[in-house]
Amino acid sequence: MERIRETATSEEDWMSSLPEKLWDVPLTNISIPGSHDAMSYCLDITSPLLRSESDTFRLLDRTFCCLTRPAIYKWATTQETLQSVASWLESHPKEIIILACSHFEGLDHKRHEDFIYSLKKIFGCKLCPRNEAVLTLRSLWTSGYQVVLSYDDQSAVRHKELWPAIPYLWANKPNAEALIQYLEWQKQLGRPEGFFVAGLNLTTDRCFIASHPRVSLRTLTMENWDCVGRWLEDQKPGADSKSMNIIAGDFIGPVPFCSLVIALNNTLL
Repeated sequence: MERIRETATSEEDWMSSLPEKLWDVPLTNISIPGSHDAMSYCLDITSPLLRSESDTFRLLDRTFCCLTRPAIYKWATTQETLQSVASWLESHPKEIIILACSHFEGLDHKRHEDFIYSLKKIFGCKLCPRNEAVLTLRSLWTSGYQVVLSYDDQSAVRHKELWPAIPYLWANKPNAEALIQYLEWQKQLGRPEGFFVAGLNLTTDRCFIASHPRVSLRTLTMENWDCVGRWLEDQKPGADSKSMNIIAGDFIGPVPFCSLVIALNNTLL
């Protein structure tokens, strides 16, 4: 148990620091810290709007971009600066990353296939094919795999390197109390099979954003962290119907999010 506690100060190598007893536990039964919208750290204020945005909002953005863009930026960015995933894997050969991607809006078929090809080229032989029945740390280390790449699109079935969509339990709530109530309700329904994500990320609507000009997603996350953190400490991984697997949050660096999620694996010993 002491080795898991030590990972609070060495989170980048937490998987390789787990006791050997956990090396053969399915990864779907391990408590894994995750970052919601991890790549949003590289957004900038000139990034294009989603096509799903309404025509009214697009017109507003064209006319008053000096107001809309700063607001979009501070509510769309969910993480702080991160190291390149590919380079991080090179320096941490025993760590496993689970990437959950979705079909990017607006990509035509050719560009969509080009994007998939790019992903496969970036990670190469580190990609774990989906025909691996039960994933454990030992089996992945033995095979040299470091990346489980989930892709939320029907085209995933045509590529053996892509895993199907991973369910994401998203509360779509603006405060910790409502978020926790939703996740507790989901626990009563029973956990999904295989990998799944419990999202601790908060969500607001445009009325809230417009009426709270001094608030950002970062400040909202920090304000609710104490309540979320207390709930997190009481969770358990494993095969039980109420167990957790991947737990994702926003701005996971400034708070002890990762150390709390990793420490939940104590209950498996």
